[in-house]
Amino acid sequence: MRRGEGGGARLFVALMGLLALTGCGVPTSDVIEAGAPATGMPGPAPTEEPAAPATVPLFFLTDGELTAYPRAATDAADLTSVVRLLLEGPNEKEEAMSATTDLPRLSGAPSVTVTDGFTIAVTLPDTPTPVSREALLQLTCTVRYASPPSPTVVPRPSDTPEEAARPVPTLQVTGTYWTMTSPTSACRMEPSAGAGGGGPFHGGG
Repeated sequence: MRRGEGGGARLFVALMGLLALTGCGVPTSDVIEAGAPATGMPGPAPTEEPAAPATVPLFFLTDGELTAYPRAATDAADLTSVVRLLLEGPNEKEEAMSATTDLPRLSGAPSVTVTDGFTIAVTLPDTPTPVSREALLQLTCTVRYASPPSPTVVPRPSDTPEEAARPVPTLQVTGTYWTMTSPTSACRMEPSAGAGGGGPFHGGG
């Protein structure tokens, strides 16, 4: 067989095979789409933002009048922390708004405890002289709005009118050889829940 004849025979066989596949129902296929191309690795999951610190009212004096100043506190329910903030006195911003204090500057840290659920005892170290009425009200109002709510007491049938009306949370301040008490109800001011809302907060927040 000559070379030209052999090449023609191979071409003929290939064409016959293609026709056989077509005749058997095997379709020819187009390009198959495999979906959208990859866009890269997914980003990290979003993290929650830390909660903003709570705002507590610290009561200072402005021209001799009891005034609430909002102050950020890490834990508004931590009475010891809040009382220490009050006893440190006004900060620069509050002093610029004429805030003063009648409370003594302490050489040591105050002690704050809650006894029987209704008496808030504050001990002022190295304080031989009782505090003034204004200073007592500064503490009373600050503690009233920083302390957690007192547990509810259900009156008993045998209670006297005085017992049925109890208990009113009471502040007890103790220094060197002296003790003063003040019911938290003695504070008549009701500062708003947060700064910026006007009301009794000095300067509206």
